[in-house]
Amino acid sequence: MFDFKDKTVIVTGAGQGIGKEVAKGIVEGGGKVIICDINEETGKACAEELGNACFYKMDLGDHKNIREVMAEILKNNDHVTGLVNCAGVISKKPFMEITDEEWERTIRINLTGTFTACSAIFPYFVENGGGRITNVSSVAGKIGGGLLGTAAYASSKAGVNGLTKAIAKEGGKYHINCNAVCPSFTHTPMTKSLSDDPEKNAKVIGMIPLGRAAEPVEIAQMILFFASDAASFVNGEIGDCDGGIVMD
Repeated sequence: MFDFKDKTVIVTGAGQGIGKEVAKGIVEGGGKVIICDINEETGKACAEELGNACFYKMDLGDHKNIREVMAEILKNNDHVTGLVNCAGVISKKPFMEITDEEWERTIRINLTGTFTACSAIFPYFVENGGGRITNVSSVAGKIGGGLLGTAAYASSKAGVNGLTKAIAKEGGKYHINCNAVCPSFTHTPMTKSLSDDPEKNAKVIGMIPLGRAAEPVEIAQMILFFASDAASFVNGEIGDCDGGIVMD
Protein backbone atom coordinates (compact mmCIF):
# COMPACT_ATOMS: atom_id res chain seq x y z
CA MET A 1 0.00 0.00 0.00
CA PHE A 2 1.35 3.41 -1.02
CA ASP A 3 0.62 6.58 0.93
CA PHE A 4 -1.82 8.97 -0.78
CA LYS A 5 -2.98 10.81 2.32
CA ASP A 6 -4.02 14.39 1.44
CA LYS A 7 -3.58 13.56 -2.27
CA THR A 8 -6.16 13.95 -5.04
CA VAL A 9 -5.35 12.05 -8.22
CA ILE A 10 -7.10 12.00 -11.59
CA VAL A 11 -7.16 8.58 -13.24
CA THR A 12 -8.37 8.23 -16.84
CA GLY A 13 -9.83 4.90 -17.91
CA ALA A 14 -10.54 4.05 -14.28
CA GLY A 15 -13.88 2.36 -14.81
CA GLN A 16 -12.35 -1.09 -15.22
CA GLY A 17 -9.14 -3.07 -15.61
CA ILE A 18 -5.79 -1.58 -14.63
CA GLY A 19 -7.25 1.90 -14.13
CA LYS A 20 -9.77 0.62 -11.60
CA GLU A 21 -7.03 -1.10 -9.60
CA VAL A 22 -5.02 2.13 -9.60
CA ALA A 23 -8.05 4.07 -8.38
CA LYS A 24 -8.62 1.47 -5.67
CA GLY A 25 -5.00 1.70 -4.54
CA ILE A 26 -5.19 5.49 -4.23
CA VAL A 27 -8.30 5.33 -2.05
CA GLU A 28 -6.85 2.50 0.07
CA GLY A 29 -3.75 4.68 0.52
CA GLY A 30 -5.88 7.46 2.03
CA GLY A 31 -6.33 9.58 -1.07
CA LYS A 32 -9.18 10.86 -3.20
CA VAL A 33 -9.51 9.66 -6.79
CA ILE A 34 -11.19 11.43 -9.68
CA ILE A 35 -12.38 8.80 -12.12
CA CYS A 36 -12.49 9.81 -15.77
CA ASP A 37 -13.95 7.38 -18.27
CA ILE A 38 -16.02 7.38 -21.45
CA ASN A 39 -18.23 4.64 -20.00
CA GLU A 40 -20.60 6.28 -17.52
CA GLU A 41 -21.96 3.01 -16.19
CA THR A 42 -18.61 1.49 -15.16
CA GLY A 43 -17.16 4.85 -14.10
CA LYS A 44 -20.03 5.73 -11.78
CA ALA A 45 -20.12 2.19 -10.38
CA CYS A 46 -16.40 2.36 -9.60
CA ALA A 47 -16.81 5.72 -7.84
CA GLU A 48 -19.66 4.37 -5.72
CA GLU A 49 -17.72 1.23 -4.87
CA LEU A 50 -14.56 3.04 -3.79
CA GLY A 51 -16.21 5.75 -1.71
CA ASN A 52 -13.72 8.62 -1.67
CA ALA A 53 -14.10 9.14 -5.39
CA CYS A 54 -16.04 11.11 -7.97
CA PHE A 55 -16.74 10.54 -11.66
CA TYR A 56 -16.42 12.72 -14.75
CA LYS A 57 -17.22 11.52 -18.25
CA MET A 58 -14.23 12.08 -20.52
CA ASP A 59 -13.61 11.04 -24.12
CA LEU A 60 -9.89 10.64 -24.83
CA GLY A 61 -10.66 10.80 -28.53
CA ASP A 62 -12.19 14.28 -28.23
CA HIS A 63 -9.50 16.75 -27.34
CA LYS A 64 -11.88 19.66 -26.80
CA ASN A 65 -13.81 17.50 -24.34
CA ILE A 66 -10.62 16.57 -22.48
CA ARG A 67 -9.71 20.21 -21.91
CA GLU A 68 -13.26 21.17 -20.89
CA VAL A 69 -13.58 18.29 -18.41
CA MET A 70 -10.10 18.88 -17.01
CA ALA A 71 -10.91 22.56 -16.44
CA GLU A 72 -14.10 21.54 -14.63
CA ILE A 73 -12.22 19.06 -12.46
CA LEU A 74 -9.57 21.60 -11.47
CA LYS A 75 -12.27 24.14 -10.67
CA ASN A 76 -14.33 21.76 -8.52
CA ASN A 77 -11.61 19.89 -6.58
CA ASP A 78 -9.10 21.17 -4.07
CA HIS A 79 -5.41 20.79 -4.88
CA VAL A 80 -5.16 18.01 -7.44
CA THR A 81 -1.72 16.42 -6.99
CA GLY A 82 -1.49 13.80 -9.73
CA LEU A 83 -2.64 12.48 -13.09
CA VAL A 84 -2.56 8.85 -14.19
CA ASN A 85 -3.34 8.22 -17.87
CA CYS A 86 -4.70 4.68 -18.20
CA ALA A 87 -7.31 5.15 -20.93
CA GLY A 88 -6.57 3.76 -24.38
CA VAL A 89 -7.55 1.45 -27.21
CA ILE A 90 -6.03 -1.60 -28.88
CA SER A 91 -5.34 -1.89 -32.61
CA LYS A 92 -4.82 -5.51 -33.70
CA LYS A 93 -4.77 -5.23 -37.49
CA PRO A 94 -1.65 -6.36 -39.40
CA PHE A 95 0.34 -3.53 -40.97
CA MET A 96 -0.99 -4.17 -44.49
CA GLU A 97 -4.57 -3.94 -43.22
CA ILE A 98 -4.24 -0.70 -41.24
CA THR A 99 -6.37 1.98 -42.87
CA ASP A 100 -5.78 5.70 -42.51
CA GLU A 101 -8.85 5.78 -40.25
CA GLU A 102 -7.53 3.01 -37.98
CA TRP A 103 -4.14 4.70 -37.71
CA GLU A 104 -5.64 8.11 -36.96
CA ARG A 105 -8.05 6.72 -34.34
CA THR A 106 -5.33 4.84 -32.49
CA ILE A 107 -2.90 7.76 -32.44
CA ARG A 108 -5.67 10.24 -31.58
CA ILE A 109 -6.80 8.34 -28.49
CA ASN A 110 -3.59 6.75 -27.20
CA LEU A 111 -1.02 9.43 -27.95
CA THR A 112 -2.78 12.72 -28.62
CA GLY A 113 -5.33 12.04 -25.88
CA THR A 114 -2.51 11.47 -23.41
CA PHE A 115 -0.74 14.62 -24.61
CA THR A 116 -3.92 16.68 -24.24
CA ALA A 117 -4.61 15.46 -20.70
CA CYS A 118 -1.02 16.24 -19.69
CA SER A 119 -1.11 19.60 -21.47
CA ALA A 120 -4.38 20.56 -19.80
CA ILE A 121 -3.05 20.00 -16.28
CA PHE A 122 0.60 21.08 -16.73
CA PRO A 123 0.00 24.84 -16.11
CA TYR A 124 -2.02 23.98 -13.01
CA PHE A 125 0.89 21.95 -11.63
CA VAL A 126 3.29 24.80 -12.42
CA GLU A 127 1.10 27.25 -10.51
CA ASN A 128 0.65 24.90 -7.56
CA GLY A 129 4.25 23.87 -6.96
CA GLY A 130 4.37 20.57 -8.83
CA GLY A 131 2.61 17.29 -9.38
CA ARG A 132 3.06 13.73 -10.58
CA ILE A 133 2.09 12.40 -14.02
CA THR A 134 2.11 8.68 -14.76
CA ASN A 135 1.37 7.40 -18.25
CA VAL A 136 0.41 3.82 -19.03
CA SER A 137 2.30 2.77 -22.13
CA SER A 138 2.99 -0.79 -23.33
CA VAL A 139 5.80 -3.21 -24.04
CA ALA A 140 4.57 -2.89 -27.65
CA GLY A 141 6.05 0.61 -27.71
CA LYS A 142 9.50 -0.84 -27.09
CA ILE A 143 9.45 -3.97 -29.26
CA GLY A 144 7.25 -2.82 -32.15
CA GLY A 145 4.13 -4.72 -31.20
CA GLY A 146 3.73 -8.45 -31.60
CA LEU A 147 1.78 -9.28 -28.45
CA LEU A 148 -1.73 -7.91 -28.81
CA GLY A 149 -1.26 -4.49 -30.37
CA THR A 150 0.42 -4.20 -33.76
CA ALA A 151 1.93 -1.33 -35.79
CA ALA A 152 -0.55 1.46 -35.02
CA TYR A 153 -0.75 0.54 -31.34
CA ALA A 154 3.03 0.14 -31.02
CA SER A 155 3.60 3.52 -32.65
CA SER A 156 1.11 5.23 -30.34
CA LYS A 157 2.79 3.77 -27.26
CA ALA A 158 6.30 4.54 -28.49
CA GLY A 159 5.05 8.10 -28.78
CA VAL A 160 3.80 7.99 -25.20
CA ASN A 161 7.29 6.94 -24.09
CA GLY A 162 8.90 9.87 -25.90
CA LEU A 163 6.25 12.28 -24.63
CA THR A 164 6.83 11.08 -21.06
CA LYS A 165 10.56 11.83 -21.26
CA ALA A 166 9.95 15.24 -22.83
CA ILE A 167 7.49 16.24 -20.10
CA ALA A 168 9.94 14.98 -17.46
CA LYS A 169 12.72 17.16 -18.90
CA GLU A 170 10.63 20.30 -19.15
CA GLY A 171 8.62 19.74 -15.99
CA GLY A 172 11.45 18.92 -13.61
CA LYS A 173 12.25 22.54 -12.81
CA TYR A 174 8.62 22.98 -11.78
CA HIS A 175 8.71 19.90 -9.52
CA ILE A 176 6.61 17.95 -12.01
CA ASN A 177 7.63 14.30 -12.25
CA CYS A 178 6.53 12.29 -15.28
CA ASN A 179 7.03 8.54 -15.69
CA ALA A 180 5.48 5.70 -17.68
CA VAL A 181 4.74 2.02 -17.11
CA CYS A 182 4.96 -0.57 -19.89
CA PRO A 183 2.82 -3.64 -19.18
CA SER A 184 2.71 -6.77 -21.32
CA PHE A 185 -0.27 -9.14 -21.63
CA THR A 186 -2.64 -8.42 -18.74
CA HIS A 187 -6.04 -9.97 -18.04
CA THR A 188 -8.44 -7.06 -18.66
CA PRO A 189 -11.70 -6.60 -20.57
CA MET A 190 -9.64 -5.08 -23.40
CA THR A 191 -7.57 -8.27 -23.82
CA LYS A 192 -10.47 -10.72 -23.47
CA SER A 193 -10.35 -11.67 -27.15
CA LEU A 194 -6.77 -12.85 -26.74
CA SER A 195 -7.53 -14.73 -23.52
CA ASP A 196 -10.40 -16.52 -25.26
CA ASP A 197 -8.26 -17.72 -28.20
CA PRO A 198 -6.20 -20.74 -26.96
CA GLU A 199 -3.74 -20.66 -29.86
CA LYS A 200 -2.99 -16.93 -29.69
CA ASN A 201 -3.00 -17.00 -25.90
CA ALA A 202 -0.39 -19.77 -25.81
CA LYS A 203 1.79 -17.94 -28.36
CA VAL A 204 1.81 -14.75 -26.31
CA ILE A 205 2.36 -16.54 -22.99
CA GLY A 206 5.31 -18.32 -24.61
CA MET A 207 7.01 -14.93 -25.08
CA ILE A 208 6.81 -14.09 -21.37
CA PRO A 209 9.64 -15.56 -19.25
CA LEU A 210 7.38 -15.76 -16.19
CA GLY A 211 5.07 -17.97 -18.26
CA ARG A 212 1.79 -16.24 -17.49
CA ALA A 213 -0.23 -13.09 -18.03
CA ALA A 214 -0.39 -10.35 -15.40
CA GLU A 215 -3.38 -9.47 -13.28
CA PRO A 216 -4.41 -5.78 -13.31
CA VAL A 217 -3.43 -5.29 -9.67
CA GLU A 218 0.16 -6.31 -10.47
CA ILE A 219 0.53 -3.58 -13.09
CA ALA A 220 -1.22 -1.13 -10.78
CA GLN A 221 1.50 -1.57 -8.15
CA MET A 222 4.19 -0.03 -10.37
CA ILE A 223 1.82 2.74 -11.45
CA LEU A 224 0.97 3.52 -7.82
CA PHE A 225 4.67 3.64 -6.95
CA PHE A 226 5.37 6.18 -9.71
CA ALA A 227 2.26 8.15 -8.74
CA SER A 228 3.24 8.34 -5.06
CA ASP A 229 5.88 10.27 -3.15
CA ALA A 230 7.78 6.98 -2.74
CA ALA A 231 9.11 7.75 -6.23
CA SER A 232 10.11 11.31 -5.31
CA PHE A 233 13.44 11.17 -7.23
CA VAL A 234 12.18 9.13 -10.18
CA ASN A 235 11.61 11.20 -13.31
CA GLY A 236 11.49 10.27 -16.99
CA GLU A 237 11.55 6.55 -16.23
CA ILE A 238 9.89 4.11 -18.64
CA GLY A 239 9.34 1.18 -16.29
CA ASP A 240 8.77 -2.35 -17.55
CA CYS A 241 6.15 -4.48 -15.85
CA ASP A 242 6.13 -7.22 -18.46
CA GLY A 243 7.13 -10.53 -16.88
CA GLY A 244 10.64 -10.24 -18.31
CA ILE A 245 10.05 -9.65 -22.03
CA VAL A 246 12.22 -6.57 -22.54
CA MET A 247 14.86 -6.74 -19.80
CA ASP A 248 16.54 -3.42 -20.64
